[in-house]
Amino acid sequence: MISSTDQRVSTFAVRPLGAAMGAEILGLSLDETVSAGDIECIRGALNEHHVLIFRDLRITPAQQVAFSRRFGPLQIHVLKQFHLDGYPEILIVSNVVENGKPIGLGDAGRDWHSDLSYMPKPSLGSLLHAQELPRGEGHTSFANMVRAYETLPADVQRTLQGRKAVHSYVYRYNKLSREGNWRPPLTAEQIAQVPEVEHPLVRMHPESGRKALFVSEGFTARIVGLPDDESRALLDFLCAHSVKPEQVYTHHWQPHDLVFWDNRAVIHLAPGCPPDQRRTLYRTTVEGDVPY
Repeated sequence: MISSTDQRVSTFAVRPLGAAMGAEILGLSLDETVSAGDIECIRGALNEHHVLIFRDLRITPAQQVAFSRRFGPLQIHVLKQFHLDGYPEILIVSNVVENGKPIGLGDAGRDWHSDLSYMPKPSLGSLLHAQELPRGEGHTSFANMVRAYETLPADVQRTLQGRKAVHSYVYRYNKLSREGNWRPPLTAEQIAQVPEVEHPLVRMHPESGRKALFVSEGFTARIVGLPDDESRALLDFLCAHSVKPEQVYTHHWQPHDLVFWDNRAVIHLAPGCPPDQRRTLYRTTVEGDVPY
């Protein structure tokens, strides 16, 4: 049972950005215990705005993990060499190289994708906390997949109903390996942890009840039941439609930003920055439900 203290709601503000999506959360400190009432308000804001920005959060890795876990179980990334020491729940996203080795996943957002869509239970959401930022570089863009579905022609919406697509981590990993030489081959153990999965092309958001496209150039390998050429043509159309400018919000990072986005409703892209400008962020990922 939730006590009256747990039900209290802090006096933080939710300020919509007036863009394709997104809102700032102002006045909430994670240094103190966040109440169950606060969590429900944040969850509601995430369902409505898809991307939440918490400004100037000077929190520890332990606080990030604890806050993230309030939204569900955390998923552990398959690339264990980029876990933060002592915190396997945190994936280091970084272009920094020390002693000839990358300290984190440097091309984590190089193409449009929804985090962990290749898992049987894809991510509910991701929380990315800025540690070290380049000057004027390293932005992250988000595309509104609810709006992308709603603006599809009616005949295309009908074509997608009931169809599934294959999502594959290995598909994207091999693609990025061909484009850059830093990624080592996956081990047999790593490949066994990420077998291909099938998910609906259109998924129902389990909390808002709204439909969203669930495809991306990063992890969606092919559409089940279509010849390869038809599958490729339809995926190319859907991916291009999803990232039209009117459906995209681009986040320009400020020091100590924590960005929480809904992987059930958006895809995202981080094109990177010059290697001489250091960029390091810590990512936690909340497990979601089986898409339907």
